[in-house]
Amino acid sequence: MNNSLQKISDFKDKSLLIVDDDNPFRDRLARAMEKKGFLVSQAEGVKKAIVQIKTKKPDFAVVDLRLNDGNGLEFVKELQSVNPDCKIIMLTGYGNIPTAVEAIKQGAIDYLAKPADAEDIEKALLADPNEKAKPPENPMSADRIKWEHIHRVFELCNRNVSETARRLKMHRRTLQRILSKRSPK
Repeated sequence: MNNSLQKISDFKDKSLLIVDDDNPFRDRLARAMEKKGFLVSQAEGVKKAIVQIKTKKPDFAVVDLRLNDGNGLEFVKELQSVNPDCKIIMLTGYGNIPTAVEAIKQGAIDYLAKPADAEDIEKALLADPNEKAKPPENPMSADRIKWEHIHRVFELCNRNVSETARRLKMHRRTLQRILSKRSPK
């Protein structure tokens, strides 16, 4: 075990706010984090999360980047203004470097790509901020990252195959084959 990893029992305030619009994922993560000793509250969007932090300022937060009613970075800014000591982890299904940099600038202590499991999230929340983080135990494969990127561009092009193929500089039929397959592990 890494000695730079603290235990949740070392903290006086164990409050954790999970902000994610993926209800099944958020509920599973909340149950797993409660088993690890966190006092969990949940919000499914930016507006509900902002209302919650006005009454109870959490010491820990896990925030999805893309929410139905806005951007998780907006909420991170708001949370930092009410509790600058909050340890915040950004989650996203669309991992990219510029967003990671922006999340860190806004006050997040780490950035994890979905599907992140409770173990990775706990390690990120409890890691010593002065030490470099350990690499994840089960990182996404290169094939999975490529698949996620293609699907992200496809969604951003309003699911238009021709436009997506043009932007990715790939043949339309090749893109259709990739889109018809299930995600790699």
